[in-house]
Amino acid sequence: MDIRTQKTFEALFALEDIREILRQRLPDTITPEEEHSIRKGVDRVRKILDDIENSTGVPEIRKIANNIDIRSREENYINIQPIQAAGRLTPEARKALIAYGDGYSTCDACRKPFRLDKISSPPIAPFHEQLASFVNMDVARVVPGARRGFQAVASTLVDKGDSVIVSALAHYTEFLAVEEAGGIVREVPLNEHNIVTADATAERIEAVKQETGKLPVLVMIDHFDYQYANEHDVKGIAKVAHQYDIPLLYNGAYTVGVMPVDGKDIGADFVVGSGHKSMASPAPSGVLATTEEWAPKIFRTTQMTGDLTGRKFGVKEVEMLGCTLMGSTLLGMMASFPTVKERVKNWEDELRKSNYLIDGLLAIKGSKVVSEYPRKHTLSKIDTTESFDVIAQKHKRRGFFLTDELSSKGIVGEFAGATRVWKLNTYGLSWEKVRYVIDTFQDIADKYNLQVKREDNSNDNREL
Repeated sequence: MDIRTQKTFEALFALEDIREILRQRLPDTITPEEEHSIRKGVDRVRKILDDIENSTGVPEIRKIANNIDIRSREENYINIQPIQAAGRLTPEARKALIAYGDGYSTCDACRKPFRLDKISSPPIAPFHEQLASFVNMDVARVVPGARRGFQAVASTLVDKGDSVIVSALAHYTEFLAVEEAGGIVREVPLNEHNIVTADATAERIEAVKQETGKLPVLVMIDHFDYQYANEHDVKGIAKVAHQYDIPLLYNGAYTVGVMPVDGKDIGADFVVGSGHKSMASPAPSGVLATTEEWAPKIFRTTQMTGDLTGRKFGVKEVEMLGCTLMGSTLLGMMASFPTVKERVKNWEDELRKSNYLIDGLLAIKGSKVVSEYPRKHTLSKIDTTESFDVIAQKHKRRGFFLTDELSSKGIVGEFAGATRVWKLNTYGLSWEKVRYVIDTFQDIADKYNLQVKREDNSNDNREL
């Protein structure tokens, strides 16, 4: 960790120590001892700020609570980790974590009807309305990750033995959601391009009907899958599902928050997004949105009455287990939302950067892209078996040679030790960083005598 980053963390920690003094005092009162401690803390902060300004000093704090490393990956490196890119917090989200880190901090002004989505201060109720509008659906709830959205829908629609159509590239959490509800997943096969098509979905529905005598009760399809980040025909699949009167769950874990998503235009009955994967939000966070038709079922309230006490909790939604995201997780998501709403407008530029980097990798002889190409997403799967893995076979560090080379140049996030098939994500990187990453890969190739076909990139398509 460079000293400026180190000292920035130390300054933040020192300010938190001052904050703790303010928390422990009596209201509007400062004892002489407390005043002394505050002044001592301020002097410490001033010294740290001098170190930041002058790039001086030595590390004084290396661990949090004695055993937790300070995470400085985003400050000190270019991070191309495939699932972390779009979950990087905005500055406003990080500020929200500071202010709302206490457990039930969302509940300071919780009044009747005592439910999270009804709280007006902080503005949680209008945030729910904005979320629904953001994906062009009618009603939305925040959930602890996309998986809890899958779970809520499956729990509502799926009974024991029911069939649920999923992609052959479906995420494991879709499987678990169906399994927990007692259902059975029925996978739609991929075509030769690793794409799920509407025709293949229709054929699978017919096959399930013929085999079981019943139609599937739900179709769950990823817009972009997690393995290749290939785009699947969600709109066509939704049309097919509705021809059979089957509702469609749109898995937008890799889309909601990075690109425009219009649930009604797609034909989705349910839109599920991931806050910590694609909405610059703390984990676990996500969104489940639906239509007016399905909202009363998915967001149904409890009807149970205590047999001894007669107690009722009728306002609480069963699938949400009452309230979902309390405290800093939700407030971080809310704080990032203005930025998230704007950044989806820049999706085409993100794709240009993605393809620019992939083209640069393909210029290294033997490298291939496993995902569909040209890229339609910033997450990509590449195959360097015939390039970097050739070096790894003879290198004393084996596949870790590439990790070492990248790390020495300030790049992290590739699967450590992988030189065959691996994934990366360019989302949110500046053009300067994208250029740096591809130059680094090509320089490593040069170092180990891999052939690189370089072209004049001075007139790249940033402005197209």
